[in-house]
Amino acid sequence: MTLLALHGVRKSYGALKVTDDITLSVKEGETLGILGPNGAGKTTLFNLISGDVRVDAGRVEYEGRDVTGLKPHQRCHAGIGRSYQVPQPFGNMSVFENLVTAACFGGGQAEREAWRTAHEVLAETGLMAHANKPAGGLTLLNRKRLELARALATRPKLLLLDEIAGGLTEPEAKELVAELQRIKARGVTMIWIEHVVHALLSLADRLFVINFGQKLAEGEPRAVMNDAQVRRVYMGMEA
Repeated sequence: MTLLALHGVRKSYGALKVTDDITLSVKEGETLGILGPNGAGKTTLFNLISGDVRVDAGRVEYEGRDVTGLKPHQRCHAGIGRSYQVPQPFGNMSVFENLVTAACFGGGQAEREAWRTAHEVLAETGLMAHANKPAGGLTLLNRKRLELARALATRPKLLLLDEIAGGLTEPEAKELVAELQRIKARGVTMIWIEHVVHALLSLADRLFVINFGQKLAEGEPRAVMNDAQVRRVYMGMEA
């Protein structure tokens, strides 16, 4: 079953077209990797899916329903969770309190259920030892984990990951990928924007490449990475 579908989605800021007639679909349980140069429109695409930014034209469908007009919190309650490129936790709150807040307000869970969810997610993401620490004092790796954990606390069916491995060391990136593989094994559908290509390729079932807001390529990861246009535009390699 198709979980998410975008139909001719467009977004412009003045004369700048940041999303230009994008059409794509994602099946339940699939992991779609998004690649593209800086400024290609990848994060804007996430903002259009999550509702943080409204489309100028086109349609966003989720579980077969048109959600183009829904607000971000309504899409979150429906099962679309996301991380952000730069983690912005509630710094003066504990890690545990951040997760309870996400479960209550993002996931629409009652307090008792939110506490259970927070405990489960702490264990799942390796943050249990940091549960009572202020989120603002975490290392980069653990801030990234918390960003992932907050999204998971909303109990998403579709998880949007925006450069979750960015800035991590190689061993840290491997730890994070292992966590994502466990999440994937549970059947959570993921769309992952990432510049750490080897990490993305270890998880993605399919790649979608954007350049100047338009689709450049789409398909099986190896075929896409060997595409002449992708090699030239994204990797700077001539055919």
